[in-house]
Amino acid sequence: MTEVAAKDDARFIWPVEDTSRAPYWVYTDRELYALEQKHLFQGPVWNFLGLDIEIPNPGDYKTTFVGDAPIIMVRTMDGGVNALMNRCAHKGSLICYKPRGNVRELTCVYHNWTFDLEGKLTGVAFRKGVGGKGGVGPEFDSNDHNLVRLRVETYKGLVFGSFSQETPGFRDYIGDELIASIDRVFIKPLKVLGYHSQMLPNNWKLYAENNKDSYHASLLHVFHNTFGVVRPNMGGGIKLSDNGWHHLSYTERTPPNDDETGREKVRSLKEQYKLHDSSMMEHRLELGDLVTNSIQTIFPNLVVQQILNCLAVRQLIPRGVDSSELIWTVLGFEDDAPDMLELRLQANNLVGPAGFISMEDGCVGGFVQRAAKADPDAQTVMPMGGRGIEPSAGSRVTESAVRGFWKGWRECMKI
Repeated sequence: MTEVAAKDDARFIWPVEDTSRAPYWVYTDRELYALEQKHLFQGPVWNFLGLDIEIPNPGDYKTTFVGDAPIIMVRTMDGGVNALMNRCAHKGSLICYKPRGNVRELTCVYHNWTFDLEGKLTGVAFRKGVGGKGGVGPEFDSNDHNLVRLRVETYKGLVFGSFSQETPGFRDYIGDELIASIDRVFIKPLKVLGYHSQMLPNNWKLYAENNKDSYHASLLHVFHNTFGVVRPNMGGGIKLSDNGWHHLSYTERTPPNDDETGREKVRSLKEQYKLHDSSMMEHRLELGDLVTNSIQTIFPNLVVQQILNCLAVRQLIPRGVDSSELIWTVLGFEDDAPDMLELRLQANNLVGPAGFISMEDGCVGGFVQRAAKADPDAQTVMPMGGRGIEPSAGSRVTESAVRGFWKGWRECMKI
């Protein structure tokens, strides 16, 4: 009996040996959600915190989250990046309550305890009392009251944090093949073009699954198939890390001027629809290949996206057992010419809360969440592509990457 399963035999025992089925209680059980904070988000994983370019100057900070835990990502005076728990060591109040800012030190507004940018306690108001009375006493040791500090790694401008000393280095965490997929997109210095923030009416794992479910794209997203961003007969496939936790799904269009008359017709294709302004569908081949759509996930909470010339990262934040937040950071390159910048902004209409190919994802998770409550012991099935967790060359009609997500979840949760 595992640590988590021992708490409740009926709820926390996986229904099958593999990950081809998942019980609905994984989306609805509040005790399980609380356990995720410790065993998963504060376990042996790298959580995406933000982008290096969001805190360019010494003292710049950004507030973010690891699961439910509030985090300060801050640029130190020597140019490094720290991740500190956004929780005063005194009464537990938030220290930084603005999304962004610049500071020389971190001061809690409640009682004015002060910390340096390494998280070390440097000042306690009225430490020696007033008029010789009060104060914290000689036994008080400031070193016992520093901020909790996470391990930090930065790769290609992506900043990750981990509470665990057992988490392998980031390159080993996702493997050489998927590192190469990040290298493929982040070929030059980045700049932030803007943000979307979207509240999802579902457990965070439903959106995590959605990004790994490659075969719904041509069915749910009518725009995808109608205008040729993703069609079932396109080239591409699924890549997986060796442990199955992380994945890449990608599609490749045929070379320019090739005949597309053989494209597969599926139920969602709506040939009668046309775009009055098709400029947003222009695809400049800036990354050295013909990939139209690239969705890469890094377990547990990051998506790296390339859809035509629309580049973005998506951070998934749990907001309770039946709610989550998705933060899209839309990206370009520092040296983008004005016409390329305009193209990226036009293509950005594809994504975000009202995006032509992503608005559906904002509601289908809620449909599952609502239905899952009716019978938490019922099971979702994942039979596409078999029952294993293997890469798929030339086909995206598989749920292999979804099964890989559940493998990683179960290993962290010990279920």
